[in-house]
Amino acid sequence: MSLSDDGGYGGDGHRGSGTGQTRTRLPDNEGDLYGSGRRPRAGMSSRNLVTIVGVIVLLLAAIAFANRGGSGNNESPSDDSAKDAAAGPARPTAPTGTKPVSGKNGGIATGFAKTEQGAQSAAANYVVALSSDGMYTAQRRDAIVNSVYTPAVAAARKGSLRKVYSDPKFLAQVGLKPDGGTPSGMTFVSRANPVGTKAEKFDGTTAKVAVWYSQLFGMAGQGSRNPVAESWYTSTMELQWVDGDWKVAGFSQKAGPAPVGGDQSAATAKDMSKAVLGFGGFTYAR
Repeated sequence: MSLSDDGGYGGDGHRGSGTGQTRTRLPDNEGDLYGSGRRPRAGMSSRNLVTIVGVIVLLLAAIAFANRGGSGNNESPSDDSAKDAAAGPARPTAPTGTKPVSGKNGGIATGFAKTEQGAQSAAANYVVALSSDGMYTAQRRDAIVNSVYTPAVAAARKGSLRKVYSDPKFLAQVGLKPDGGTPSGMTFVSRANPVGTKAEKFDGTTAKVAVWYSQLFGMAGQGSRNPVAESWYTSTMELQWVDGDWKVAGFSQKAGPAPVGGDQSAATAKDMSKAVLGFGGFTYAR
């Protein structure tokens, strides 16, 4: 389920609209909506395996070479490529000597450095908080909003968010009870997993940061009508330096870019529940 700045959600298959496409893998057996997935092909020879490994190694080498610099040709880049070139290449995590975050407020990282990397770290952590299952509980939602948004925006957003997350039709659509509770035997999953961040603008007290992330959303459990699925989004956050920390003043979102799904067997409902409950999230920092 994706974020939107108007207080609701949109852009994914759960709402029946949006620009993205949802791929559904039908189960091989009945009784488990997660299915057993596609079975691997039998009889693969060692020669075929060596050939496949060789192709992968060559592909990785080509990607590494391409990432070292320009292509060396005289072709003009597209508009998007020109914009990316002007903004500079994305930079990976690197040690700076500055402590990335100093504390937590209600489980949300706070006290980010007043730097470009600090703004990127804040944006990644705020995407996680605003996409979490805590948004479906009134008390936790208010705590998240107060921690993430600027004071003025937080005050304005609480009412619209309360209206969305208290709508019985919306809650029923995602498989929750009218009070936002999870049905017995089920595990509600709403978790964002940032892949990378990019600072599109930074001037010391304001920043514009794009966060590319995958979103796991659904209900894990036997007989679930809304099994956990993966979607991809890019959220761009407008941040302001307020009272010694970065806060969200607004954001926009678009679907994707989404990779091609891998040929893996879908987990059973039991295994998915165990994974969600057994693996905690991260505090993201650059």
